[in-house]
Amino acid sequence: MTILYEDNHLIAVNKTCNEIVQGDKTGDKPLVEMVKDYLREKYDKKGNVFCGVCHRLDRPVSGVVVFAKTSKALARFNDMLKNREVGKHYWAVVKKAPPEDAMTLRNYLKRNEKQNKSYVYDKPVDGTKEAVLSFRTLAKGDNYRLLEVDLQTGRHHQIRSQLAHIGCPIKGDLKYGAERSNKNGGISLHARQVEFVHPVSKEKITITAPVPQDDKLWKDLEMAAEK
Repeated sequence: MTILYEDNHLIAVNKTCNEIVQGDKTGDKPLVEMVKDYLREKYDKKGNVFCGVCHRLDRPVSGVVVFAKTSKALARFNDMLKNREVGKHYWAVVKKAPPEDAMTLRNYLKRNEKQNKSYVYDKPVDGTKEAVLSFRTLAKGDNYRLLEVDLQTGRHHQIRSQLAHIGCPIKGDLKYGAERSNKNGGISLHARQVEFVHPVSKEKITITAPVPQDDKLWKDLEMAAEK
């Protein structure tokens, strides 16, 4: 577990594509419990340790996850999320070029619980929720493109489904139309950065997660983006 940021109220970690944020039916140990173990050991705490989940990432997605170490920070961070006061920036690797290098996508998503999948509509229908994101192309490799995605809404599988809807499924994302899976079982979607005003100290906080270091494609595209 890699700690990206920590203070008295918040802690952020860099999630791998194989980790889960909260417990599920797999029974695998979730990140929230790993963070509790870390806090218990670091601060020699006895008994229960508070660790609140501020937001989630799908299991196959890597990147920044923020947890709250106090109930006050958790409540305030949740309010900030509702009021869209937390900037979330993702990096996505796609094979097919999008129609334009920079776009804003506004669609309507309907979640199918049984399939654990979201379906995209261009107009609202029964049961849909509006989904808005913008993206720009950061780098072009020999076979893949690196997109930077900014979320304006936080819907189920939003980036995955909306990019697939314009013919650009994320690398490795079989559920949304990718040709083949990634070797590590994840998808090439990374929560690159979160930005917010600290819920207690009121300082401007920016937390950036390094791309997966065991993946040459990620590193090559990151280098291309920095040129």
